[in-house]
Amino acid sequence: MKGGVYLDAESPHLVQAHFALINVRRGSRKRFPENCVMPVADAAAALAAADPAQNLHAAEVMGPSRSSEGFRLYYLIRWLQD
Repeated sequence: MKGGVYLDAESPHLVQAHFALINVRRGSRKRFPENCVMPVADAAAALAAADPAQNLHAAEVMGPSRSSEGFRLYYLIRWLQD
């Protein structure tokens, strides 16, 4: 299990770690719907595009994973900035 996501050893290509921009107010949430997450190429790209004043934060996430309700979610591994 990684960050609340159960990984399938048989299919590691389904759920992977990504660097991303997350468009939310930072708080204690650990999972985000797909429409709030914008995957980017690397950590440097995420940090360069981050704009905390506009609630756009750089992070490392795991996903997408399908929730029991059928939504595609990304799980927070770590924020890239404080």
